Amino acid sequence: MPIPLTTQVNPLDLQGNIAIGIPLPFNGPVAFNSTYSTYDQIKSNLINLLLTNKGERVFNPEFGSDLRIVLFEGLNEDTDNEIRSLITTNAAIFVPDVTITNLDIVQDKDNNSLSVNVQYRINISNKTDQITVQFI
Repeated sequence: MPIPLTTQVNPLDLQGNIAIGIPLPFNGPVAFNSTYSTYDQIKSNLINLLLTNKGERVFNPEFGSDLRIVLFEGLNEDTDNEIRSLITTNAAIFVPDVTITNLDIVQDKDNNSLSVNVQYRINISNKTDQITVQFI
């Protein structure tokens, strides 16, 4: 009788010598390194989504979260709800492999800056992680 697995593994992770994508930030010896696990690539995909405005991605103008546009409109009491909506809606569309479990938004109205901490769970493996993006 087979033993049931408590966590699943993406088949791409079993082939450790095949690059899946590139990590962010670009910090390789020639600007680009490669990621070899879906776990690392999902994290880079989320960072990329948060830092991209719609219309910036070539051949995919709908990709992005427009968080920088919200920041430049000025911070107010509705900003948190707008940011939460942008992140959850766009992550569900463009990074469907994750479930956002918590969003912490810290506003600095004096400097018109924002810090967004996204905690998420990878659906296939139930691993959890978080990313923090600052807009200054």
